[in-house]
Amino acid sequence: MTLRLPDPCLVVLVGATGAGKSHWAAEWFAPDQIVASDRLRAVVGAGEDDMRASGDAFEVLELIVAKRLRRGLTAVVDSTGLDAKRRAAWLALAERHKVPAHAVLFEVDARVVRERARGLGVPSKVVTAQLRDVAAAGEALRAEAFAGVHAPGPVQLVPPAFLAAPEAAARQRDNPRVLAFGLQVSRFDFAGHPATTGATLADMARAAEEVGFQSLWVMDHFIQIPQVGREWEDMLESHTTLAYLAGVTERLRLGTLCTGITYRNIAHLAKIVATLDVLSGGRAECGIGAAWFEREHRLYGWEFPSLAERYARLEDALELLPLMWGKGAPAFEGRTIIVPEAICYPRPLQERIPILVGGSGERRTLRLVARHADACNLFGPPDMVRRKLAVLHEHCATEGRDPAEVTVTHLAPARVVEAGEERAGPGAASADEHVGRYRELAEAGVQTAIVGLSDAEGPESVARFAPVIEAFR
Repeated sequence: MTLRLPDPCLVVLVGATGAGKSHWAAEWFAPDQIVASDRLRAVVGAGEDDMRASGDAFEVLELIVAKRLRRGLTAVVDSTGLDAKRRAAWLALAERHKVPAHAVLFEVDARVVRERARGLGVPSKVVTAQLRDVAAAGEALRAEAFAGVHAPGPVQLVPPAFLAAPEAAARQRDNPRVLAFGLQVSRFDFAGHPATTGATLADMARAAEEVGFQSLWVMDHFIQIPQVGREWEDMLESHTTLAYLAGVTERLRLGTLCTGITYRNIAHLAKIVATLDVLSGGRAECGIGAAWFEREHRLYGWEFPSLAERYARLEDALELLPLMWGKGAPAFEGRTIIVPEAICYPRPLQERIPILVGGSGERRTLRLVARHADACNLFGPPDMVRRKLAVLHEHCATEGRDPAEVTVTHLAPARVVEAGEERAGPGAASADEHVGRYRELAEAGVQTAIVGLSDAEGPESVARFAPVIEAFR
């Protein structure tokens, strides 16, 4: 059975000299991930057998392990692992850097170990002592703070989000849940761009409809954000793009994730979204947020007010937008804007355009969601989603609102890889692993999973995601 370990993690090998630790590590881990005491003796001493260099070798080993864990990199400690004090120090390092630690215990036949150790020139009395310590190590290891103690075998390093995915995927097969999917397109540097951008984007949107995505979202940015790419990459204006997509699709709901509240006059934004709703046949979604990208504001000459001011504008928008889209032309006097008459013709086709608030700040953002919004957008693993939803439900109770009225969406990167294909790109996993992860999110309370395909280069990448959607229909 393959041992699935989270990447990053700390792996401590425990066993006598000649138990096969180094051979096993070399088979299942990259050379740069392995920190071997023998090899470091050769680096700081006269060779791997230079026991006088052991102190220096372990000093270097501790430094390398600490640096790798600090950078969120997997480290495999290849030594005997029989010193409880050293194990405690490694465990403390892992805890400090929030990296799970696993032990692999090599319980090998004593005759095999003695024969191998003889060939390595290790004294018999040393081997005897190590074998005695190994016999007692199993119980000792399980009393220590390791996330797991394992026997050696095949290993697969897995991003933490997908660690429990196989079991969750089995639950989905046995007792299916329904989950809606949206597609976020955040990069537009397609092959041959910008001449090919319109056609490629249209093909992707049509493919999204065909495989079962229910909505399509774009970011409301004017230069590429650093979390996604480089600022000189292509970035399309969001609402112009949504209007184009309305003309090349029939069923996809269309929205921004999310419109920055500082970029447009709120009444003007209401007009833009209403126009999109009319031209799309009633498919507009209004994602909105407090804005955060200060450099973008400076480049385009927009004011970047304080966070308190931006939240005040956001709450004004949450109150004004429904008035602009509703009956009559009431006056509105908010915290940051005065509108003498809320006039917007034509009215949207939808009786109420859904308003989604991006962000999951517990004190202000989720309170505004509970007070005004139709949907929220969350990030992070299932445990974090549960915590945020518990806070949201508390705010709903304070506001006297049924939390069932708020649709819970979740944004995360994803990429479907085939068997044997390298896990390249954020969220790379097999289709079955994705099914498991989305099942866990559904169990946590997510109703719509918005997928940021990290390989969104054309309709083929969208089509690869089809089996995941099919599992939740």
